Amino acid sequence: MPVLPAGDFVLRPWQAQDLPLVREASSDPYIPLLTTVPADYSDEAGERFISRQWQRAAEGVGYPFVIAGEGGRRPLGVVSLRMKDAAEGRASVGYWIVRSARGRGAAAAALRAVTGWAFDHLGVDRLELYVEPWNTASARTAERAGFQREGLLRSWQRIGGERRDMTMYALLPTDDRGEG
Repeated sequence: MPVLPAGDFVLRPWQAQDLPLVREASSDPYIPLLTTVPADYSDEAGERFISRQWQRAAEGVGYPFVIAGEGGRRPLGVVSLRMKDAAEGRASVGYWIVRSARGRGAAAAALRAVTGWAFDHLGVDRLELYVEPWNTASARTAERAGFQREGLLRSWQRIGGERRDMTMYALLPTDDRGEG
């Protein structure tokens, strides 16, 4: 996986030294519900999580990037492309930022960088992104990166043991990518 510039941030592959990021994400009440981040952190569980990220990239089924500040040294969160529908020209993107790093614009910068890479280097024709309707911060992030709201998907995803609605956003290569 490449290292991608993202404004004041860098998108880079996972490193074994990123266990503190997994630990902080594990303590978030929401991140483990939506991701494979372990809800009950141990170093062993964190190492297994990082190993899965390496495996996804090696198999080409996903491209999980760590969003890092301070020249790539301080991990702040994740932006990930999921290539499940790549044969159809579609991919989905997701992101999360640990609580201690929120509010700095890292997610929007990372989203712009990874979408550009997906369109320009992977030949993706459509990117999709799903946000729970109550999550206004994530919706604003998607919109800042140029994603357009397409509609409500009722009972779309199981989160925390219950079916929840999701708002679908999409971005095409011809769309304004929210550079500002």
